Amino acid sequence: IASTNLLNGLDQASLRRFDLKVKFDYLRPAQAWDLLHRHCDALGLGPPEAALHPRLTRLATLAPGDFAAVARQGRFRALATPVELVAALEAECAVKAQGHSQPIGFV
Repeated sequence: IASTNLLNGLDQASLRRFDLKVKFDYLRPAQAWDLLHRHCDALGLGPPEAALHPRLTRLATLAPGDFAAVARQGRFRALATPVELVAALEAECAVKAQGHSQPIGFV
């Protein structure tokens, strides 16, 4: 099993060695909203207000891994509300949009 964000960087010979190739795309708005509800529940934040839906919908590059990263960040910087969770998701997507143009520290 392997995964990559750089499929175009793999040569055809290496691709032939995998029997199945599955593409995972970014979350659709309904999927993101459902995942937000699940994470709010798991983190004990209470349900998100409907006013957060447009903010979440604007995150075109949102992936399940972003939710996981934000949940792990909670060990260092606790989230108290669904609004803070969405703000952290916005920050995760902003990092992806920046690419490698700025130095970023990783933990």
